[in-house]
Amino acid sequence: MPVPKGSTIDPARTRAAILQAATALLYERGLDGIGVAELCTRLGVSKETLYRHFGTKDGLVEAVLEARSDRVIAWVEAAVAAAGDEPAAQLAAVFDALQHWYEEPAFRGCALVNAAAQHHVPQVRAITARHLGRHLTLLTGIADRAGAAEPGLLGRQLLMLVEGATVVAAHRDTRGPGAEARAAALTLLAAARERPGPDTS
Repeated sequence: MPVPKGSTIDPARTRAAILQAATALLYERGLDGIGVAELCTRLGVSKETLYRHFGTKDGLVEAVLEARSDRVIAWVEAAVAAAGDEPAAQLAAVFDALQHWYEEPAFRGCALVNAAAQHHVPQVRAITARHLGRHLTLLTGIADRAGAAEPGLLGRQLLMLVEGATVVAAHRDTRGPGAEARAAALTLLAAARERPGPDTS
């Protein structure tokens, strides 16, 4: 991304532009599917610029994954908030949003899970674990608001449906996994809400 003659360099803006461009490229090609030289060429920056802002390619990868996690969680939280106060509607909104994502032409699965599978390094695996933990917190919150007897357990089950649907959509069929996981999730939620009343015997 060459700087026009006469303009000044804004380090924060340059870093953000590299992150934005690298996010799409690394998602399409995979973390190990492109070397530093080609990466810099495609991004339109020198190696010196890349290293100045991120230290190494691994530093760029970690920044891309952290930023992507922030965007994904914010997107899912927005879908939940737009669904209103009813937990079942909030849960349905999660899977409706996922199905919409699955149908996008650029869909390649969960970037964070892909990264952990492709790049067996502790830093990437830790970022992915935190990302899944953020999903778990959101889903457990829905389970708790629904009155589930064991919201932590239900949250984990819902997370399995989210990740399972995403894997199926990425590797088999994009047309149905979101809707099918949505139906299973709502069935689990309804069953979990049937908590027994207090024992008055």
